[in-house]
Amino acid sequence: MGLYECIRDIAKSRGYSINRLEKELGFARSSINKFNKNIPSVDKLQQIADLLEVSLDDLMTGETSSDKKGTALTAKDERDIAKDLDRIMGEIRKGDDGPLYYNGVEISEASLGLLQNAIEYALRETKKENKEKYNPNKNKK
Repeated sequence: MGLYECIRDIAKSRGYSINRLEKELGFARSSINKFNKNIPSVDKLQQIADLLEVSLDDLMTGETSSDKKGTALTAKDERDIAKDLDRIMGEIRKGDDGPLYYNGVEISEASLGLLQNAIEYALRETKKENKEKYNPNKNKK
């Protein structure tokens, strides 16, 4: 698959046509169609990647990070994350070492909710990274 096809497929999955993509980026009409023959600048590729919210690597391979099977979380992974999150938040709320402060002010319940979301995101991303790092062959397509 050539560069044009990779961009076309990712754009289509994001609800963009090639014409719309060119128009929004201010590129000449049909310029992306020529990417298989004429190699574009890195700046142009980065603009496309930014608009489609993918990495340059994803743009070049045509495979977005969410498409990679190795990073999919299983039901067991979800249970492990929920268990760890409950344990961490329980320790924070319990406050054996005193309440949690930021800039000298005790953190509110709303801020604790935001902190919980951030911790959950970090646990999910770490789980995905570890699956790729420590089980690379098991998690391939």
